[in-house]
Amino acid sequence: MEFLRNLYHKMKFFYFVNWVKTLYFNFAKFPFSTAKKLPVYFYGSVKLKSISGEMIINAPIKSGMIGFGQPYELITRSKGTAEFSLEGKMILNGHVQFGKDYLIHVAQNATLEMGNMSSLGHSGKIMCYDKITFGDFARIGYESQLLDSTAHQMIDTVSGEIYPITAPIRLGNYNYISNRVTILSKTITSDYCTIASNTLCNKDYTLLGQNILIGGIPAKRIKKNISRDWEGEKEELMKWLII
Repeated sequence: MEFLRNLYHKMKFFYFVNWVKTLYFNFAKFPFSTAKKLPVYFYGSVKLKSISGEMIINAPIKSGMIGFGQPYELITRSKGTAEFSLEGKMILNGHVQFGKDYLIHVAQNATLEMGNMSSLGHSGKIMCYDKITFGDFARIGYESQLLDSTAHQMIDTVSGEIYPITAPIRLGNYNYISNRVTILSKTITSDYCTIASNTLCNKDYTLLGQNILIGGIPAKRIKKNISRDWEGEKEELMKWLII
């Protein structure tokens, strides 16, 4: 029975693979020895706006280890709005999942680095113009967004000071980030940080320590000595999220 469940689970993933975009991307971006293993899967409809940048996988190459639009969440239907633009550099340090209807833009000279078993939930957005780093198991819920740029130049109208447009974002290891969270430039989180729904993050939170819950607009510490039960869930996560 367990064998049949596992077989059904894998077949369900394969059914949704966009083989045209998957084959095109892998053989366009990787040397043949890597491309033939198809480490990157695209699921469902997606617009590849640009793939002129560089993708680096720092892990043993396995088929489907990177899933764009991967059907791993409760949401079973897609709006077909996924869009991917890679003009800069994307570094993937293991298995990574992106949910349905994602928008990912990595600008020229920017770097997006994703840790092993990191993820972005469905309808999530990443707009990377400087550097955004996910730690291992930094997992983000649906309809969340990460933006390391103000997009437009801002100035102090009294002093004339010109504010920087971009600043890096760094998420620690084993971060559990809920739905509809906005993470802006200068955000830095410690390991084992939990972020509540509808939170706005915009600064360095590492001085608050590890095993914390932060939330609010802007975020502040709500509770200490709290963490997702990573050890209790890790086996199931690895079992059901790795193709």
